[in-house]
Amino acid sequence: MARFLEIIERVNSAINGAVWGWPAIILLIGTGVLLTVLTGGVQFRRLGFALWEVLGKVARRGGGAGDVRPFQAVATALASTVGVGNIAGVATAIYLGGPGAVFWIWVSGLLGMATKYAEIVVALHYREPDGSGTMRGGAMYVLKKGLGWPWLGAVFALLTAVAAFGIGNMVQANSVADALRATFNVPTWVTGLVVVVLTALVILGGIKSIANVTQWLVPFMAVFYLAGAAVVLLLWANKLPGAFSLIWDGAFNGTAAVGGFAGSTMMLALRYGIARGLFSNEAGLGSAPMVHCSADTDHPVRQGMYGIFEVFVDTALICTATALVILVTGTWDSGLTGAALSVKAFETGLPGTWGDAVVTGGLVLFAYSTLLGWSFYGETGIVYLLGAKAATPYRIVWLIFAYVGATGSLQLVWDIE
Repeated sequence: MARFLEIIERVNSAINGAVWGWPAIILLIGTGVLLTVLTGGVQFRRLGFALWEVLGKVARRGGGAGDVRPFQAVATALASTVGVGNIAGVATAIYLGGPGAVFWIWVSGLLGMATKYAEIVVALHYREPDGSGTMRGGAMYVLKKGLGWPWLGAVFALLTAVAAFGIGNMVQANSVADALRATFNVPTWVTGLVVVVLTALVILGGIKSIANVTQWLVPFMAVFYLAGAAVVLLLWANKLPGAFSLIWDGAFNGTAAVGGFAGSTMMLALRYGIARGLFSNEAGLGSAPMVHCSADTDHPVRQGMYGIFEVFVDTALICTATALVILVTGTWDSGLTGAALSVKAFETGLPGTWGDAVVTGGLVLFAYSTLLGWSFYGETGIVYLLGAKAATPYRIVWLIFAYVGATGSLQLVWDIE
């Protein structure tokens, strides 16, 4: 068994090196730059309009073909996008790349707005109803209908259906179980059963049921986490100028070794900032367009505005909140990384046990919402391959893997992811 785990770790490390290495980062950032130019900087010109389009029309239907309201679609997309990466991923970027990584997270977010806008607009142009009447779309449909490469669409769909069990299922369930075990000493098997039941109550009803939950869950969890971070930043407001100075200086000069921090160069800050930023906002990943294609919008460009809003919330608000809390409390050089660093930062910044409550509550809510959203992504991939009849069996298998993820080894689950 030990030998098997070692092999998994090596393969996982090689894949991560390829996926999040310089070639992939350059391609993704290059795409963001290209789309920014081609759209005339849509994320800058239309950011205000995008915010109004979403926040000013929360309860309105879009007036077009689709299964859910435009806001419900972006809430479901945010449920998938805002996850453990916003807490643990940002902390990891700072641990590996120093405070300067935060600047490059912002850069990836700005360029990611254009990328997500474009991929949503194109995806909606090629969406179609499946055999049950549910509106489906995404990169697989674009590859088949737009480029005439159905084989590549099938490859994308297969990878989506399989990868969803790692990134959107087992890791999320494991994070919930680990957080509740560490904070409240809840047995993992108990958490696993609760996660399965709560997830089943939502996903077995399909996209309409998922959207009905995420439209309330996502705003609540975002406000809950941002409010906790805001309190820390108010209490430590005198440290904010220094935090921004660390970010700016580290982005272009690197960060010297200090405390438990090993030091980093500008290139490390850029690499890990860009990589974690792209992983967090999922711009270019091809995931979010699948749920945006279910929106009853009257025009693809209008729904594209929701993509700009999505990246703004994920990166400009939630990732930034995590990063600033870590920096102002001075815990960034403690030698900790991942969720442990975020927990330490909030514990330092808030009195009593409030810090633990904010991070644990945020992790649980973010992870659970991701479980819901990614179930639809994986389901869309399997429906593309096998038809609408495969949706329900996929949902049942999804629940089984959620329990396995919650009760499985932390190291093994993250290695599989």
